[in-house]
Amino acid sequence: MCQVLKVSRSGYYAWLKRPKSKRDLENEKLLEQIKRVHKKSRNIYGSIRITKQLNHEGIKCGRNRVYRLMKLNNIQSIMKRKFKATTNSKHSYPVAPNLLNQNFTVEKPNQAWVTDIAYIATKEGWLYLAIILDLYDPKVVGWSTMTQQLVINALNNAVSRRKPTKGLIHHSDRGSQYASKAYQSLLKSYGMKASMSRKGNCYDNACAESFFGTLKTEMVYFNKYETRAQAKSSIFEYIELFYNTERLHSSLNYKSPKNYENQRKVA
Repeated sequence: MCQVLKVSRSGYYAWLKRPKSKRDLENEKLLEQIKRVHKKSRNIYGSIRITKQLNHEGIKCGRNRVYRLMKLNNIQSIMKRKFKATTNSKHSYPVAPNLLNQNFTVEKPNQAWVTDIAYIATKEGWLYLAIILDLYDPKVVGWSTMTQQLVINALNNAVSRRKPTKGLIHHSDRGSQYASKAYQSLLKSYGMKASMSRKGNCYDNACAESFFGTLKTEMVYFNKYETRAQAKSSIFEYIELFYNTERLHSSLNYKSPKNYENQRKVA
């Protein structure tokens, strides 16, 4: 049974006119900053990443406080959905050994790259996306949506950006695009060591697949693309303007790849 509180009308209006406490005012200011960071993250960040970003900006706040304010104001991260990656491994090309063997930790840039392909739906048909990640950052160092020579364009893009020395490990799945003579010849010309996942083992290329999971759950699944050009523009914006430069990565102690790289150069 509810208990009715006996409060006089004058007392109620006096309570309404009472000045806000210092804590209330601080929470209002913090809430505006939370909304700003949440919006800038495309509504992706939850309380942990928002807290880390605010701390990076010099705004002192704890995760519990941020979580409470987000919950009270119905601010939440976009719900994630699962996706299934596909690859064509039925071919007669030679298969490279698994040099990484699920060791995704490297000590310096351009020591090991991983790559993969995803298919993004548009009303015009599929858009093919090939990406190359540097395990050190993990930054997208090369990508391509060109149908002709898709993976070759992504590799050339990565080499042009990073200019790696010889000996870099290039890891992929067993897809025909990566096992082809043209691609393997290009790897040799760059002095790279080919490495491939074991048959049917998705964990051998977990970092690349994890990126596509992030891309799709944070961007693709919440957009309906009319054209391939529209999807390509969205991908460019996500990779170049958000993922590589702004998005906080837990594996980098909640820094973006760009900030992590800049701090490494200063050190």
